[in-house]
Amino acid sequence: MSETEGELRLDALTGQWVAISGRRQGRPNRPAADCPFCVGGLEAPTSYDAHAFENRWPALLPGPPLDADGNGSRTRYPARGAAEVILYSTQHDASLASLGVDALRRVVDLWAERTAALLERPEIEYVLVFENRGRDAGSTIDHPHGQVYAFPMVPPIPARELAVAAAGGCPVCDEAAREAADGTRLVVETPGWRGWVPFASGWPFGLLLAPAEHQAGLPELPDEARAGLAAALVDAVGRYDNLFGRPFPYMLWVHQRPDDATAHLHVHLATPWREAETLRYVAAGELGSGTLFNPLLPEVAASQLRDAAGPRPEPVPSEAEA
Repeated sequence: MSETEGELRLDALTGQWVAISGRRQGRPNRPAADCPFCVGGLEAPTSYDAHAFENRWPALLPGPPLDADGNGSRTRYPARGAAEVILYSTQHDASLASLGVDALRRVVDLWAERTAALLERPEIEYVLVFENRGRDAGSTIDHPHGQVYAFPMVPPIPARELAVAAAGGCPVCDEAAREAADGTRLVVETPGWRGWVPFASGWPFGLLLAPAEHQAGLPELPDEARAGLAAALVDAVGRYDNLFGRPFPYMLWVHQRPDDATAHLHVHLATPWREAETLRYVAAGELGSGTLFNPLLPEVAASQLRDAAGPRPEPVPSEAEA
């Protein structure tokens, strides 16, 4: 394998695949000069509302479908798939909260569009939409953006969720109903969507957002549910930023499986802070055991997030709207 290529290699101890991507070691850690995502920058030569483009340092690369070995003797495959960047706004200092529902709805539409388009490719089996916000969450560029990874197989965590649903019925439907009835951990309610701190949250201030109706993926969402998702994200991130009076770093990912009736679309948010500017490290005991240790009671986190429902910033127009 050359450094310009990537591989999926099988971990003999766990039976899980690991993506090896030597070319990403040389990517810039932070822009040395102007922001490449601002209008006129390297990746945004003209104005835009929401914009998708191929990652210049992809962990997964296009190519023919994997020739899977039926007897399981293969231990390496080319890292097939795709890696894209999604720009949310031309405004460098915007956030999901400050964008407002209308602008964020355009981002949701773009997520759905890219999901559907990538799943049309024969080498793609799963599409993961995600975002790392803030330096403490691993973001290397401050401009509001997320990413899309398209995999040649269903990755382990969503595969495990799908297996649980197939074996015992939809756990997202069940948990959403329980949380709505109990209310102790419920934080966000927008038309067609709920958000709560999970009963067994592995992260301080972690949230799970899900549509009230069982929808498999972003492309299937009707108009009102897409607007509801945008409103839920504006609400959730607004609460995060109000909580400590400053931009709150987070990791966000969307689990979906369009056209699979077993799947229930949902959004995970995980926060690397356990209090203001105090990192919650994932250390050896957790990595070694595969068990997360959350230092904050989910019920306490939910109460604090409910109390952080202060005024939202006025939506910031993009240059395309100005």
